[in-house]
Amino acid sequence: MFVWRKRVSTVWLAANEAALREVAGRQLAIISRPDRTTAIAEIAGSSRRDLEKIRSRFGGAIEKLLRDWLTKFSKAHAIKPIRIGKRLIIYRSVTSKNRSRNKNKSLLIPAGTAFGTGEHTTTAMSLRLLERCTRSWGARGRERSPDQNWTLLDLGTGSGILALAAVRFGARRVIAIDHDPVAIATARANARRNKIDNIVFRVA
Repeated sequence: MFVWRKRVSTVWLAANEAALREVAGRQLAIISRPDRTTAIAEIAGSSRRDLEKIRSRFGGAIEKLLRDWLTKFSKAHAIKPIRIGKRLIIYRSVTSKNRSRNKNKSLLIPAGTAFGTGEHTTTAMSLRLLERCTRSWGARGRERSPDQNWTLLDLGTGSGILALAAVRFGARRVIAIDHDPVAIATARANARRNKIDNIVFRVA
């Protein structure tokens, strides 16, 4: 496995993103933050020759990933838990000492091949919004529905982190959908890992 990578300005990205997507399609990943004027463009692939063509056109560098790159990445990113309000702690390592004391308030989501460990800005923002909304729903449940229950549809579930968090926040029923069978398999594994069984996972 190889990855092409280039640190770019937002101006460069605006001028070249369409061309990159035309070449790489869904393999293109853009890593950016709202408060930064630079971003990182990455394209992963099994063929170095194909990535060399991208490098000759757009510049950047190509890195060969080790066979156990995912394991090493997981270990490097398995230190700090992520806190979502006062109602959820996301761990990325099974060795986390405090997880056993907070099982009903925690999720174990190891870094894997599906998107979503809670570290990315968009995922963290979605989790915090969900936590905030459901906190207020619990206080005003009867204004919403007689049984005070709510459901969630998670489109593009990735690792299943939002769907799993919804269950922790009290969702009665959750449907999680992704077009990628690998993502759905990962999400199901995460549900089993966290002993959550009231989520319907679908490839669509």
